Amino acid sequence: MPHSSLLVINADGPETRVALVQDGYLGELYIERKRERGIAGNIYKGRVERVLPGMQAAFVNIGLEKSAYLHVSDVRGTPDDLKRLLAGDSKPAEDEDEDAADAARAGGGARIEDLLKEGQEVIVQVTKEPISTKGARTTRYISLPGRHLVFMPTVEHIGISRRIASDKERRRLREIVESMRPAGSGFIVRTVAENVSERELKSDMEFLIKLWNEVVRRATGGRCPSLIYNDLDLLLRTVRDLFTADVEKLIIDSRSEYDRVKKFIAAFMPDFAGHIEMYDGNDPIFDGYGIEMEIDRALERKVWLKSGGYLIVDEMEALTAVDVNTGRFVGKKSLEDTITKTNLEAAQEVAEQLRIRSIGGMIVVDFIDMDRPHNRDKVTRAFNEHLRRDRSKAAVTRISELGLIEMTRKRTRESLLHTLTEPCTACEGKGYTKSRRTVTYELLRELRRQGDLVEGDTVMVEVHPDVAQVLATTDRAFLEEMEKRLQKRIVVKARGSFHVEDFEIRSPHDKTPIEKSEMAGAGRDDKDGPREGKRRRRRRRHLGPPAEVEAALAEEEASAVDPESLADAEAERNGARDMNGGESADSAEAGASDDRRDATPNPDVPGGSGGTST
Repeated sequence: MPHSSLLVINADGPETRVALVQDGYLGELYIERKRERGIAGNIYKGRVERVLPGMQAAFVNIGLEKSAYLHVSDVRGTPDDLKRLLAGDSKPAEDEDEDAADAARAGGGARIEDLLKEGQEVIVQVTKEPISTKGARTTRYISLPGRHLVFMPTVEHIGISRRIASDKERRRLREIVESMRPAGSGFIVRTVAENVSERELKSDMEFLIKLWNEVVRRATGGRCPSLIYNDLDLLLRTVRDLFTADVEKLIIDSRSEYDRVKKFIAAFMPDFAGHIEMYDGNDPIFDGYGIEMEIDRALERKVWLKSGGYLIVDEMEALTAVDVNTGRFVGKKSLEDTITKTNLEAAQEVAEQLRIRSIGGMIVVDFIDMDRPHNRDKVTRAFNEHLRRDRSKAAVTRISELGLIEMTRKRTRESLLHTLTEPCTACEGKGYTKSRRTVTYELLRELRRQGDLVEGDTVMVEVHPDVAQVLATTDRAFLEEMEKRLQKRIVVKARGSFHVEDFEIRSPHDKTPIEKSEMAGAGRDDKDGPREGKRRRRRRRHLGPPAEVEAALAEEEASAVDPESLADAEAERNGARDMNGGESADSAEAGASDDRRDATPNPDVPGGSGGTST
């Protein structure tokens, strides 16, 4: 992490926002609302509701709206009670990194039905926030993070961060931890512990052990389900985890939260007391540092690159797709060089956008196709290099010949898009609505189907104002034709409260509209109705008032080539040639017919043929 990093905290409102600014650019963003505080890291006493052998998982009631998910890999090898968890019996793991807890999880090949029973009380910790329709993910491998260490009371293991490179320092840290850790428990030594004094490390260990003993005490007599341990809020978690020696200073805009941070740092991080600053600017703190603009940019579908290229970011249910385009960038030397430069710039921007937007799960990045294999390798290496600054684990494949990189990124919380937005009420999250002309023609078809069902000689049609405009102008002739077909007067009424796709057909004297037929899609609220058909590409719409739009479209249609008119004109020219002595196949056939008529005897003319005698 560069030395020009800043922690900028906006905490003077109903939500806390933390921005990590690196080299003058937004690197990471965290948001927590006081009414919607996250639960990751919390410890609960829960009750097993269901055990699913087919999924090798269980669902645990921890007192939330949705039951928590507990996979067999997150269950200890034996269903002991809480007191025996402290003793532990798992074997030490060989891997020495921040993921030591994962490496130490050994279910011994046991199945979920052998480890857990329905109704059993268990102690679990939330590892992943509830996301979308899924409940929280939990584990029975408890971990309590401190400033320099992470205490694992249920795993017998000592892990050292891989980022501590010195073998001598690693041995020193291991000896200190080994001398104090309780039997059967373990610790992970964090990167910030490098060169920290033995006194500070032991103080951190003592605090975490006391904290765990308090958790055990509360869990022993507590009700089930219940919250046993509430992790620090976002503000203090940020100070604990992100406020490192690489951060130049922490700036906060709330006096009360500033005092909280000072107390926390005095207790656990006294060396950082001089790096806290109270913001006193006139503008909001995120405006003053240009962060607000970056947040808005992170919600856009299109992200521009400095060169003139751009990214298109589409978050979907199953995966996120990122498309790279050259845009306005035309390069200088060759097409391959232009494409490679755009891809290299995009590799950095994609990595940053994944962090800022907190995008996780399956991700596909569609780089522009490159012909030379060494250019593809160069882009792959650059992308992996930029991902190294990411705190979330990512697994990345090599770039394919089609320019695709497939990757997964660990997802622990909702993405920024889902946190700050909600589905559009106009399009219901689809991203598009039917055009007003499409709705107009659907209405006309529905009138033909069910117009006779309306009692009386008048049909009341209520539609969105834009649809009413179409019916009153360009498509008025179709409405008049429908009136002749039904032998009824059709009255169109505009309703501003209607969605553009909604319409109602009823009698003027009856407030209850007739129900739409199945052929009409059964309305917007019928999710299972036959609404999904082939969507045709819509022509680009003109901008302006409806009257000007219709006039422009009419002018275009009048000046366009009409195949039918062309055919009629050609037929008229052929007829004119026949009158001037030209003979076509039709005229020849007509002449032959006349000859046959002349040769036929006419019974009305005595003794002769049908011809005129001279």
